[in-house]
Amino acid sequence: DAACKNRPLDLVFIIDSSRSVRPEEFEKVKIFLAKMIDTLDVGERTTRVAVMNYASTVKVEFPLRTYFDKTSMKEAVSHIEPLSAGTMTGLAIQTAMDEVFTEEMGTRPATFNIPKVVIVVTDGRPQDQVEDVAASARTAGIEIYAVGVGRADMQSLRAMASEPLDEHVFYVETYGVIEKLTSKFRETFCAVNVCSLGTHDCEQVCVSHGASYLCDCYEGYTLNPDKRSCSAVDMCEPGRHKCDQICVSNNGSYACECYEGYTLNPDKTTCSATDVCAPGKHDCAQVCLSNDGSYSCDCFEGYTLNPDKKTCSAVDMCAPGRHDCEQVCVRDDLFYTCDCYQGYTLNPDKKTCSKAVTSSLVTTEESCKCEAIAALQDSVTSRLEALSMK
Repeated sequence: DAACKNRPLDLVFIIDSSRSVRPEEFEKVKIFLAKMIDTLDVGERTTRVAVMNYASTVKVEFPLRTYFDKTSMKEAVSHIEPLSAGTMTGLAIQTAMDEVFTEEMGTRPATFNIPKVVIVVTDGRPQDQVEDVAASARTAGIEIYAVGVGRADMQSLRAMASEPLDEHVFYVETYGVIEKLTSKFRETFCAVNVCSLGTHDCEQVCVSHGASYLCDCYEGYTLNPDKRSCSAVDMCEPGRHKCDQICVSNNGSYACECYEGYTLNPDKTTCSATDVCAPGKHDCAQVCLSNDGSYSCDCFEGYTLNPDKKTCSAVDMCAPGRHDCEQVCVRDDLFYTCDCYQGYTLNPDKKTCSKAVTSSLVTTEESCKCEAIAALQDSVTSRLEALSMK
């Protein structure tokens, strides 16, 4: 009957893998778990399943919050290995109360009224005080089913199980036939699912609740006062999101973004400043100056930033006030040199000038020229005197 599905449960299997359980028998237990999972209406909003493995120690194979589909759950079960020592059943039940039946590990709040159920599978006698621990668990609202196999101690099974005992204690002679119990548990957990009958008026989610139902909403939506319809929650309200900088609401969910100059980290929530001055990321002609996610442009020495704040033009280094030459500034691309007016010479400091000094010394060549001229003048004078005497 499609309308008969198991009622929503927070269901924990506690399986004995002590030394008395042979490897081939433990494989039978895993087959039983897989078949049980197949009979359940597994899902985040229906039945959640956890599996615990115990011997002298206890191992939580996976809690209630881990898997919400049968395929992943059965795959995890197939990899469980036996612990092979002792039978600390009381410790296992106590661990279920302390570490598994908590909201952090996936147990739903008490206000949801989801039954908490434990199925213990064991073939031996507990080596600790299971009766008091089981009583505490039942007082805490946990329903306990005890499944004994082969040499299991019936008195211990009855001591840990919930009332009525004939509905909570099961026994099979060997692990080879344990999977036959799946049909019994299906009948035990089966309830008419009024949500599957199509008679409800829930807008989004119908949750079967005994012979009636309650309405619920998808994640990101909240139930309206009419208890039937749903409205999208503003996921970007303060306190609802984990975004480091910008939250973008999107129909009941949200996505994170970052301010300009920042990039979203792989965690999809936090942001890191981008190197905006990396090649190809800026449009500065010469120098890029990074400044907390943004940037500004600058120029090399000898250039000045243009009004567009991006490009640069060469500075006239010989413009008044830019050089320290005393007389003449000679521009040379981005640099300059000093020079002097005619009649002056540049001092060793390469900046100031001094008046040039004319040397009084006459070279040998100039002396020879003077003597030649003097001799010519004497010759001409002598000839003129001779002619005048005639």
